[in-house]
Amino acid sequence: MPNPTLASSSSLAYEWTYDVFLSFRGEDTRLGFTGHLYHALCEVGVNTFMDDQGLRKGEEITPFLMKAIQESRIAIVIFSENYASSTFCLQELVMIMECLKHQGRLVWPVFYKVDPSDVRHQKGSYAEALAKHETRISDKDKVEKWRLALQKAASLSGWHSNRR
Repeated sequence: MPNPTLASSSSLAYEWTYDVFLSFRGEDTRLGFTGHLYHALCEVGVNTFMDDQGLRKGEEITPFLMKAIQESRIAIVIFSENYASSTFCLQELVMIMECLKHQGRLVWPVFYKVDPSDVRHQKGSYAEALAKHETRISDKDKVEKWRLALQKAASLSGWHSNRR
């Protein structure tokens, strides 16, 4: 949780560990769009969290990443073609949307070379990825949470880059 500090006798302010948390599918955008966004944000003094490949050793989201999500003021979710193929990304997204709902965090979606309606309605590569998850994962509630998180996140106002 963010560390509250008393800003004045009448108001409570929060000190965030990170200004921005980037959620993305590494193989799609790490070396391109997301990498450039990360460097641009850091260059202007925005404290930005971007995981490194070593953090994704297991299938479950790590406590370290959960803490980073909870301690970030803004989450930028970069939806790319293979985002939903990663159970890790989907678990991250569920946590991000929980922080939006319960803690009022900001979530900004970026639709990178995907149509927002494909994410929202789980069509195209999103439909294929979720169908594969349903055959492999016995916990159907988990997959349903992923579907709902995708739908809600893709319904938020964001940016759309449709260049292929």
